[in-house]
Amino acid sequence: MPRYKLTVEYDGRPFVGWQRQANGPSVQAVIERAIAAFCGQTVTIGAAGRTDAGVHALGQVVHVDLDKDWPTGTVFGALNFHCQPDPVAILAVEAMHEGFDARFSAIRRHYRYRIANRLPPLTHDRGLAWHVKKPLDADAMNDAAQVFVGHHDFTTFRHSRCQAKSPWKTLEAFRVWREGDAVIAECSSRSFLHNQVRSMVGTLRLVGEGRWGPAEVAAALAARDREACGPVAPPDGLYLTRVDYRGADADREARAAWLAGEGAQAGPDAASEG
Repeated sequence: MPRYKLTVEYDGRPFVGWQRQANGPSVQAVIERAIAAFCGQTVTIGAAGRTDAGVHALGQVVHVDLDKDWPTGTVFGALNFHCQPDPVAILAVEAMHEGFDARFSAIRRHYRYRIANRLPPLTHDRGLAWHVKKPLDADAMNDAAQVFVGHHDFTTFRHSRCQAKSPWKTLEAFRVWREGDAVIAECSSRSFLHNQVRSMVGTLRLVGEGRWGPAEVAAALAARDREACGPVAPPDGLYLTRVDYRGADADREARAAWLAGEGAQAGPDAASEG
């Protein structure tokens, strides 16, 4: 059965999140309905990350198995046609090797958080950025963000209902900078805890406003206590921007090792930031 990799972009505002739910529209349901309309198949698709309500994506990755070996261009055109008018777009379609999994084959996820740092209310960016009126020191936020880089217990910065087996994660990079009225935060890791990015950004806002410094951020991290976290940033400004994967041969080897019980690093746990 041919497996396809879809790179997906969406505006998260109309959705209850990525995952199909009974209480409202989801991105997953939109794409699954588009597949059914295209080829008549009822499928359950897998994604690299389960984003929450209101969270956006510029480079979400999905895998789907189809009964027929369709040309990728046909799949691309048909799914984009049938996803409309919902704000979901298929950016690319690739035929993949057997065993590729959008979630478990991923080796790195990249998130961006956008803060609109200005006094006037938002118009075009409403729901697409966090509106913070008080001036923020992006350089100070960047300095404090380095506290998070490395292998840490992120209990302070995980949702109380996070289902990950362990609070330990390795944050590979975290950078904050200013672009005009916007403050941008970007971070990369193999996997994230539920609400980890929003929790870290909300805490860094306290640094940007001059209320906290790197020492207070380090103390919050060391506390391993959710109560030590700063106010959690809203979903509006969060974007899943990219997911990185191994090459086909390396992915096959990693999957074989994992199936044999030899590769604990072959797949991340269930939780992803959203």
